[in-house]
Amino acid sequence: MKIKSYLILVGILGIVVICALFDLSILFPRSFKLGLDLQGGSHLVYQADLSKIDQNDWSSTMEGLRDVIERRVNLFGVGEPIVQTEKIANNWRLIVELPGVKNIDEAIKMIGQTPYLEFREPKPNYDELIEQNQDKIESGEMKIDELFQPTELNGRYLKRAEVKINPTTHEPVVSLQFDKEGSKIFEDLTSRNINKPLAIYIDNVLISAPVVREKISGGKAQISGHFKLQEAQKLARNLSAGALPVPIKLISRETVGPTLGAISLQESLKAGIIGFLAIIIFMIIFYRLPGVLASLSLIIYVIFALAIFKFIPVTLTLAGVAGFILSIGMAIDANVLIFSRMREERKSEKPFERVIEDGFSRAWPSIRDSNVTTLIVALILFGLGSSFVKGFALTLGLGILISLFSAIFITKNFLRCFVNTRFEKWEILWK
Repeated sequence: MKIKSYLILVGILGIVVICALFDLSILFPRSFKLGLDLQGGSHLVYQADLSKIDQNDWSSTMEGLRDVIERRVNLFGVGEPIVQTEKIANNWRLIVELPGVKNIDEAIKMIGQTPYLEFREPKPNYDELIEQNQDKIESGEMKIDELFQPTELNGRYLKRAEVKINPTTHEPVVSLQFDKEGSKIFEDLTSRNINKPLAIYIDNVLISAPVVREKISGGKAQISGHFKLQEAQKLARNLSAGALPVPIKLISRETVGPTLGAISLQESLKAGIIGFLAIIIFMIIFYRLPGVLASLSLIIYVIFALAIFKFIPVTLTLAGVAGFILSIGMAIDANVLIFSRMREERKSEKPFERVIEDGFSRAWPSIRDSNVTTLIVALILFGLGSSFVKGFALTLGLGILISLFSAIFITKNFLRCFVNTRFEKWEILWK
């Protein structure tokens, strides 16, 4: 048992070293992802006007709008933007967070435009252009946009875009349905472009270029291309967003300066360090050697947690930092329950190994119940809360999961290393 525990701890310490190097950006340099309240930036809230949209399509339309706006701010050069939708009663809002943004007025102007869907056809000399510029096209010197020209078919004529499954290939395809006027335009467009691609653009960005195989009548068409289901769903949402204009109105704008963000980060870290040291001192004073082992386990927990936050990456906001600090308290709470139970078991003069096993097994129900209930609350907050609440819930939830591993697995193996040693006889170390 002891040899196994030694090997486990050696493996854990090896992982700890790797995680610590990752945390310090010595190994795989990568920065922590900071929210705008720590990094500085702008928080924009838009009200979406869905009065002309069928209520059954509200959710998918907002998802499509979110995808388009996210692409816009990415093209604008905003680092790590967060774009999400929020429903309050029957009102839908679009929340845009732009960390580190420099020209907020231009960003607002871009975001405020309605997503625009259009279809473009090959230029009259398309085949000649392909033949003469094959090398330039492959090298990227010639843009694919130069091969196409605008048509009168745009999102105004598209009634619906939805995902269907091809009954022959069982692959997802995107089905298009045009209105009466759009059906005639689409029929003429396909009749003159057989065996040529028809380019589909949203906000002047090419999202698909399916090849026309035959003249298409009736206003119905399919886009196939060996899509994965999620890819097909995203394409359908984008098409719907371009086809169904959704006006949005800026109703709230908050700006956080980088200086204020830096101060907030420093104060948060200071509070976390003070709390962390206070916990370590408390554990050592009240639980002696087990407290020292729990403190080591807690340090490992912090290193693991920070590495996971950095790897995912988790956007750290003030609320997220608060959730992480709270999870540290939850981590040490499990150790308190275990050590208190071990003291009770030790009074019965059981062998030290039995004291450890019984202490952990009998403290587990309380640890499990308290952590599971907190996880349930974290899931509810993450599912229903706003962006800052989600950050708190995410770091709290991840922290609890890691803390369970730290308290139950790491601390237990630390204690097992003292079985059948002279230290297990020293009562002063365990009382």
